Amino acid sequence: MPWYFYAALKQIFPSGRVLSFFALISVTGVALGVMVLLVVQSVMNGFVHDIRTSLAKTNGDVQIVSSHPIMDWESWVEDLEERPEVAAAAPLAYGVVMLQSVNRPLFPYVWGLDLEKGPDVLPFEEFLYSGTLDDLDDRSIFVSSGVSRELGLGVGSEVSVYTPLMLDRMKVDEVIRPINLRVAGIFETGWNEVDSRTVVVTLRTMQELYGLEDSVHGIILKLDPSADPTTFAATLNDQLSDSFRAKTWMEMNSNFLFVLRLEKTMMFFIMIFIVLVASFSIAISLMMAVIRKTREIGLLSAMGASRFGIGACFCLQGFLIGTVGTIIGIGLALLALHFRNNIFHLFAQITGRGQALVDAYGFSYLPSHYILSDFIIVTAFSILVSTLAGLIPAWRAAKLQPAEALRSE
Repeated sequence: MPWYFYAALKQIFPSGRVLSFFALISVTGVALGVMVLLVVQSVMNGFVHDIRTSLAKTNGDVQIVSSHPIMDWESWVEDLEERPEVAAAAPLAYGVVMLQSVNRPLFPYVWGLDLEKGPDVLPFEEFLYSGTLDDLDDRSIFVSSGVSRELGLGVGSEVSVYTPLMLDRMKVDEVIRPINLRVAGIFETGWNEVDSRTVVVTLRTMQELYGLEDSVHGIILKLDPSADPTTFAATLNDQLSDSFRAKTWMEMNSNFLFVLRLEKTMMFFIMIFIVLVASFSIAISLMMAVIRKTREIGLLSAMGASRFGIGACFCLQGFLIGTVGTIIGIGLALLALHFRNNIFHLFAQITGRGQALVDAYGFSYLPSHYILSDFIIVTAFSILVSTLAGLIPAWRAAKLQPAEALRSE
C-alpha cells in the first residue's frame, strides 16, 4: 500500500475513533446530499412511471383518428388485427356530455366502449372497484371516482345525460329529451386527469348520444409487446390517406410527458447544489488540516516525500470522504424510500390535506421507481466532486517548501 494512501486512511479513520470530527461533518454533508438526490429522483421516476403506465392503459398504444366519422370500422378492425404487430383493435367514440343528478350538473368526457372488442384493448375490468363489466348495458353508465364524488353517485343512482346534439336539434325547433342512465359501476384508473372527469357508456349508447348511427370516431389499437408504437404509427401514416392519422399515446400526451421530464431534470440540478455545498465543507476541513499539519508536511518533504505523494494524500481523503458519504447516503435513501408512504400519510394526517394532494397530483401515495443509471450518476458525481474538493488543499500542501514548513508555528 502506498504511504500516502495509508496516511489518508489514518487521517479519516484515526486509531480509537470511527471517524475524525472534521471527516464526520463532511461525510454527513455528502450522505445527506446523496440521500436527497436519490429520494427525489426515485419519487419523480415513480410519478413518471405510474403516469406513463396509466396513460398507456387508458389511451391504448396507438389510435387512428379521422377528420370525419368512420363508417366501415368493422373492416378496419379486421384488417388491422391481421397485422402481426397488432394484438387487438377496437372502435373508438368519445365526446363531452352534461351529466345531471339532483339538479347538479357536470361536464365530463364520455367514452363509448365496445363490449366485444374494447376489453381486449383497454383493461377496463381492472379499473372497476364497484360493479363488473357485465353490468354495463345500453341503459347504464360507469362513472369515474371523481365524478361519483362530485355528484354524490353510487351504484344504482340515476343520471340524466345531455349532449351537443340536443342543441343542434333545438335550432330547428326539435326537442330531444335527455337520456336517463343507471350507474352500474365506479372505476378509478389512478390517473387524476381521467378519474376526475370521465364516464363510460356502451358504444351503441355513445352513437345514439352523438347521432353517429353506425360510425365511430376512430380505431384504438393494442400492440404486441415486441412492436414499437412509434415505428408502427409511422408505418400506418405512410399508408393512410390525409384524412386519417395514427397517433401513439406518447404523441397524444407529448406536452405533459415533456413537462414531467423537465421537472425531473430541474429537480436534479437543484438538488445537486446540496452535494456541491458539502464539497465546500470537505475543502475547508482539508485546508484546515493542511494548516494544522504544516510542520508534518515539511517533515515528510525533508524525508524525501514527493510533491505528488503529499498532494495525493489530501486528494485521497476527499475521495474516501465522498465514497463513505455516498454509501451511507444510498443506505439512508433506500430506508427513506421504504417508509415514504408512512411519512406521506403522517404528513397528510397532520395537515388534514390528504384529499388536496390527491386532487393536485392524482396519487393517494408516493410512488417510487428505481433506475440503476440514476444511482450510478449520483454515485459517480458525488465521489468526483468530493475528490475535486481536495485539489486546492492538495495543491497548497504540495507547493509547501520543506524549510518554510518546518519553521511554521
